[in-house]
Amino acid sequence: MTTDVTEAVGAMNIKTSGSVDRDQLTNNGDATEEAKLRGRLVRPESKKETSPYDWGIPGELTNAEFDCFMKFREQVEGRGGEFRETVYSFGEEEGESYALCRWLRARKFVYEDVIKMVEEATECRKKARSHGFYPEPVDALGCDVNVFITQYPQFYTGNAKNGAVLFISKPGVLNVDGMECITTIDGILKYHWHAMIHDFGKRLRAKKAEDPNFKRFECFCVLDLDHLTTAQLSSRSLAITKEQSFIDSLCFPETMSKMIILNAPRFFAASWRLIKGWLDARTANKVEVISSRSAGEKRLRELIDEDVLPSDYGGKFTDSNDILKSNIPSGMTRQNSKLFYVRSYISHVVDVKADEKLEVLIFTNSNSGGKISITNADNKHVPAIVEGVELKHNGDEEGILPPTNINLTPSTQLTGPANYKIKIESNSSRLSSSRFLILTNYYPK
Repeated sequence: MTTDVTEAVGAMNIKTSGSVDRDQLTNNGDATEEAKLRGRLVRPESKKETSPYDWGIPGELTNAEFDCFMKFREQVEGRGGEFRETVYSFGEEEGESYALCRWLRARKFVYEDVIKMVEEATECRKKARSHGFYPEPVDALGCDVNVFITQYPQFYTGNAKNGAVLFISKPGVLNVDGMECITTIDGILKYHWHAMIHDFGKRLRAKKAEDPNFKRFECFCVLDLDHLTTAQLSSRSLAITKEQSFIDSLCFPETMSKMIILNAPRFFAASWRLIKGWLDARTANKVEVISSRSAGEKRLRELIDEDVLPSDYGGKFTDSNDILKSNIPSGMTRQNSKLFYVRSYISHVVDVKADEKLEVLIFTNSNSGGKISITNADNKHVPAIVEGVELKHNGDEEGILPPTNINLTPSTQLTGPANYKIKIESNSSRLSSSRFLILTNYYPK
């Protein structure tokens, strides 16, 4: 489910901020100013009752909700500091009324519950805040983000018709074993902080700069469950989902505009009932589960412009798989990854084109490890390029310490045209298998 700012400007007083929204007022207790603000935030008596989607947003408040807003506003400005930073987690650009109403909606305008929520969120984000919310994703994950994406495909792309940032995730092809070869649950959660603050937040502010009428800092999520199996709904993958949902619900409330779950298999219904229990009722009601691909594509076209929607989801934009493949470091032409379960040994042959050179990295969380060799598959008489390099994880296999990796070609990248054979011989007994992930990066020669 993801800004260039490492510190919020929450401690700044509204009077001195240079990027306040027009609805922000000096907190001077002027009854006339409060009356003007009430006029903007409260729904006129002559107006029909709002839809559930618009409940609790500025312009749709009841007088009682407005009174709660003013009381909360006084606390936010009075406390300042980390408390205020938590409320304005995406920056001042969101605007006072919309930022505060997000938090108020999350606790149904019950003042005491809202204050408690912000206090708990401030404590929850304290450690991540001390690290600047991990501005460099590699520091969060322990590996390049593009490597992580190969095991858990997900990306942002444009905006839905309502302006919400569009996010597409593919849990159906999530490779939990592969993820555990490159990072840890702690690393994934650190990356989630990075994504929400440094990526999602940046996109929200960019949309606001492009369209000053964009007010609702929300995300439109598409979850594609195609190829999902029961094996992927393990305690490990569900633990990740639960922790991410907890962070989002507590620290980034009311930021989900809509979630469309596509290609849902039959068995998903039971899992959805479990996951739904982790979400608040209003959030759960924003979710649509669609099993039919054609019905799903039709629904997406109703909510997302075709020139934004990827072609494999019924739109006219770039295919999602091509978008993911393009998410590689500058200067790299292509990247492949493959996970192996090694009992005795495995061999993996890779093709390098005439205009390419190859870099080979191996990741593992195996304490027994193995020996790695690289040879020319086209000419067995040529000496081994890499021979018997030992690789094993020196930490635990329970996901506490980051997995171990090695670059087998740091200075002698393999050139084409040629086929190269990568061989891994396990050090463990044949009664157990060790996991190794082979990453091949291709560059222009």
